[in-house]
Amino acid sequence: MTRMTFMAFMVPMAFVAETLLAEDTADDPRSCEMRVESELFAADGDRPVAHSLTLFHEGVAWDFLELPSSRKGDMALGEIVLHDPARERVLVIDPVRHLKTQVDLIRLERLSVSLAKWARSSDDRLVRWAGGPDFASGFTQTADGIELVGPRVKYAVAYEEAPSKEAAGTYRRFADTAILLKALLHPGGIPPFPRLAVNRRLEDVGAIPAEVTLEIDSRLAPLDARTERLRCVHKQHPRLLAGDLDRIEQAKSHIATAEAVDLAAFAGRDEHEPARSEAPGS
Repeated sequence: MTRMTFMAFMVPMAFVAETLLAEDTADDPRSCEMRVESELFAADGDRPVAHSLTLFHEGVAWDFLELPSSRKGDMALGEIVLHDPARERVLVIDPVRHLKTQVDLIRLERLSVSLAKWARSSDDRLVRWAGGPDFASGFTQTADGIELVGPRVKYAVAYEEAPSKEAAGTYRRFADTAILLKALLHPGGIPPFPRLAVNRRLEDVGAIPAEVTLEIDSRLAPLDARTERLRCVHKQHPRLLAGDLDRIEQAKSHIATAEAVDLAAFAGRDEHEPARSEAPGS
């Protein structure tokens, strides 16, 4: 299980332009304080393959990603992401390599436009559908759940009421930015627009996801067909817990000491390599 797979799933054009400019009309996000723990499970496994802790504090979201370490059963901090909407930027810190890079939100907005254009012209039916912009016919909704079904894919979301309307909006903006950041840093998988549409529905009902399941049918022949399944469990708490502020201070220390590099160097790819999703299964 890679960091790319985790960020593509964990995280959750009326899509991006509205998302990145929402701070102009939303209530003050600095009033929102909460924590969300997320665990990712592959197939029917009962042990998480990744863990994320997201802390919302003073208008900023701190996301700590832990991945399996060399010691069996242990997790190790692999990445810290600082979501700073007031400054219209995201900082990504690699605490292992002691590197950091900054991504401006306008870059994510431009990426979304080019990625949607690419997806909508794809020969793959799933990728073309995922380019949007309209997913209304694929949605079904109940009092505590949302499903979005497309060609060979299904998103099933169980949700809980957010601590407040502001919290639902704050979480949605974080989740949208996180999945667009993934598309920039780690190309691959389904384009982000179906999940952005799910995130918007969640905000509309004042909710935060409690469990998200993604099922993708492979493109193999019918006799060999199989379904890839990922399940992510989220646990929200309306207050920070003891030790959370210490983690934030430690993250600030990582930022202060890490070497600043451009995005290409951070991601370890050629600067001119296009950031786009690949057809699932390719």
